[in-house]
Amino acid sequence: METEKRRRLHVISTGQQSREELVEISKAIHPYFDMLHIREKSWTGAELIKTVDELTAAGVPLRKLCINDRADIACMKHVRGVHLGHHSAPVCLVKERFPSLKIGSSVHSIEEAQWAYDQGADFLLYGNVYETTSKPGKEGRGTVDLEDIVSNIPLPIIAIGGITPERVEDIVRSGAKGIAVLSGIFLSENPLEAARTYYKAIHKEVNQLGETI
Repeated sequence: METEKRRRLHVISTGQQSREELVEISKAIHPYFDMLHIREKSWTGAELIKTVDELTAAGVPLRKLCINDRADIACMKHVRGVHLGHHSAPVCLVKERFPSLKIGSSVHSIEEAQWAYDQGADFLLYGNVYETTSKPGKEGRGTVDLEDIVSNIPLPIIAIGGITPERVEDIVRSGAKGIAVLSGIFLSENPLEAARTYYKAIHKEVNQLGETI
């Protein structure tokens, strides 16, 4: 999933919108993202299945879909992957039971990143890099720790947390494989324009000195 050299834009649903809104926005912006994480903790299995069906009917490819926590549904619906958090089943168990899925894991330190790698995760979401309204009062971890993880963990690292288009350049310089965005796209006044802006920002070329070309 994350083997190509180009950087990736992951978008994550916010839990604040209806299924109809999620599908409508995703239909418009999917040319610009590489993966959509369906992170809806309050939705039933039936609602998640219906969401996948509606997304694919709207033209969003299965290879761009990832369901948080529900590996069973991800496998049954043949989406690309499942994303696991600290509350989820262990990565190694999910990997064993659902070998067809690419497994992402949320981590917050190099120790957690190393553990997820040892367990068999395919990619990591690391954050929060900057202060974010989704985690009020929690300071951003900054790009120094991000660079440390990128340098020491041989997995694609996706940065998350408070990432604005203006901050993408610093993420790119860190060596991270990509970024993940929630409200910056899904809750923006113009999600399509926001997705385009993030897409352009993450695909700017940076030379060996870390300078934007």
